[in-house]
Parts: sequence; C-alpha cells; structure tokens
Amino acid sequence: MPKIVEALADTPVVVIAGARQTGKTTIARELVARRSDALYFTLDDAATLAAASGDPASFVRQAAPMTVIDEVQKSPALLPAIKVEVDRDRRPGRFLLTGSAHPLVTPQIAESLAGRMELLVLRPLSLGEMTGNAANFVDRVFDLELDPVSYHERLHGDLVSDVLIGGYPEVRSRRSDRRRDAWFASYVTAILQRDVRDMANIEGLAQLPRLLSFLAARSGTLLNKAEASRSTGFSYSTLERYLALLEATFLLDLLPAWAGNPGKRLTRSPKVFLGDSGLTAHLAGVSAGRIKTDPALRGPVVECWAVAELRKMASWAMRDVALWHYRAGRQEVDVVLEDRDGRVVGIEVKSGATLSRRVTGGLQSLAGAAGSRFHRGIVLYGGDQTLPLGPDIWAIPLAVL
Repeated sequence: MPKIVEALADTPVVVIAGARQTGKTTIARELVARRSDALYFTLDDAATLAAASGDPASFVRQAAPMTVIDEVQKSPALLPAIKVEVDRDRRPGRFLLTGSAHPLVTPQIAESLAGRMELLVLRPLSLGEMTGNAANFVDRVFDLELDPVSYHERLHGDLVSDVLIGGYPEVRSRRSDRRRDAWFASYVTAILQRDVRDMANIEGLAQLPRLLSFLAARSGTLLNKAEASRSTGFSYSTLERYLALLEATFLLDLLPAWAGNPGKRLTRSPKVFLGDSGLTAHLAGVSAGRIKTDPALRGPVVECWAVAELRKMASWAMRDVALWHYRAGRQEVDVVLEDRDGRVVGIEVKSGATLSRRVTGGLQSLAGAAGSRFHRGIVLYGGDQTLPLGPDIWAIPLAVL
C-alpha cells in the first residue's frame, strides 16, 4: 500500500497488476474509501463494461480527481481515451487501474500509457505478511554487516504445511486439503476461461492445464522448450505463445539466468517456477502425505516457495533488486540477487536440516564469476542455527523468510 500511495502522488496513471485473488480489488476499494472525491468502476460488471467499451471517451470524461477502474484489460479501448485525458490534464493520481494481465504484454496499454504510468505488481501474500513479520530479508542481506544473532530464528509451526497452502488468502481459510484442491482447480479453470480467453482467441484451451501440470512438475529446473513441446504435444510456436500467455496472467514466473557479462544473460535458459507454491503443489500432485513418504518431493516445492517469497520481498524492498539464477557447468545457485550498484548476493535453498560439505560449491563459483561485486552467499536451510560456512558465506534458517 505505501508504494501505491507514493506512486499516486507523482504519476498520472498507476497500474496494479497481478493474478486474480491476490487482493487488487480490496486495495483499490480501500483507497477509494479514504477519499470522498474518488470514483470506482469494475469492468467485471456487464453494464459498466458495455458503457466503457461503447463510448470510452465519454466514460473517461466523467473522471473524478481519482478514478479507479478495476480489471481494465477487459476494455482495451479505454486506454487511448485515458491517454487523451491525461495529456489534457497531467495531475498525478488521476487514474488507478487494476488488471489480471500484465500490461506490458498488452500492446494497447504499453503504447497508450508509455511515460504516463507506473506499474506495480501485486503477488499472493507472503508468509511474513500473514504472520505479522514486517522485516525484509532482501534488504537485510545487503547490509554491510550480517548480524548472526538476529538470525537465530526457529520455525514457527509446520513450514511444509504453509508451503503447500501457498499465499492466496482464500486458500488459507479452507480447513482441508480436499477443499483447498477444489479451490485451486476452480481457480485455474477461471483464469484460463476468463483472462486467457479475453487476451487471445486460442485453440486447445482445454489442453493448457496439461502444460501447467508439466511446468509444475519441473519447478526449479531449466526451461527446455523442446522437451515441453514433445511432452505436451504442442508445436514449438504454439508452446511459445502459450508460455507468453501464462506469464502474462501471472501463472508462470520464469527466473532468468545471471552471467558476469550482461550481454550473455539473454542467451541462457531461465528456470521454471509458478507464481505460488500451493498452486505448484496442487498441479504437481504433491501433498503433505507424499512429502512425508518421499522427501525428494520436498526440495523443489520449498525452493518454489522461497523464490516466490524473495520476489514478494523484492517488490517492496527499499533497494531496487533483480532476481536471477546462476549455472556454470555443474555448479549452480538457486537465486542471485543483484542491486543497482551491481552487488551480488547468492542464495541456495535446502529444505533439509543438515548440510553437506559440497553445499557451498555453487556459491564459491558465483563468487569467482562476480569478483569484487560478490557481497555474500547464503544457504537457507531447514535447521535453526546460523552457521559460518566460509568467507562471506552463511547458513541461515529458512524461517527468516
């Protein structure tokens, strides 16, 4: 919320984008309730959508000092009208738009509002938000000195259960795995039938859940489009189109590759993650019972959760931080954080409570590749002790997230 208020203070159009059920409408209504001069419209309402699409210029001209338009992607014709209105009067905070599709992949939004809007992405709730912990691990790891005492934190409750539930508020209110699975199944169907169909008139819509399940089962691995094409039966061109649509609706979160030479980053494969660990576990068929009988399933789901938590923290961190992964030969690091000064923090995620001697191999390789830019390495693990593992490398409990 503070970042939204800050953006409204100096930008004519602020766009809150994110997957459905992450709280965009709740935040928009709360902002409207704070002001007596604000108007709220939702394009989920058929009559409002008809009015906005039928005469967008007239619809926009009725704008209040602040006008909120929910699910704006449903009426792309509104965007040129908003551009004209903003160019006529560039006062900050005039329009707050929300959308369940990424605006930068919607040509009408990207072209019409370039230079006039600020984009904020809203993700599912972090576990820290749900437990009332306001500390931001992303900011803390870039501090000049790492305070080991502050990291002696124990796991509160069953972390695996939290990971399997994920961050969607409504899922957390359901008391049984069966009811949570029913919510996830309905959620995926709703997004594919509403948002994906709104964005593109595509064939094979019924086959998209199969692609999502394939991606969930390979969470944390490099994206192999040739394998995905063979396994799902989609042609290569169709697969690329579907992947772009899943990214645009925030179901798919690709983690790009880091390289010391920025020019090489675009040539390397990203890692596959879905936007929520609970959704990943549902689509991959991973349950608490299966994890107890097959611990090998635990690692990928916990890594998915940790990456998602770090993305959320980075979105509200005081520092501007980008997330990557690192791979050089057989050495890899799950997450690389890089700030605007070029400083690099490597993070390995291990779900177990014990650590092997080889656990720092990837971090040492990253340190060599980053040189003087390497700030420190962190191994997040399932134990409850903070341990030094080498120069500028620490083992820290997963509980800090």
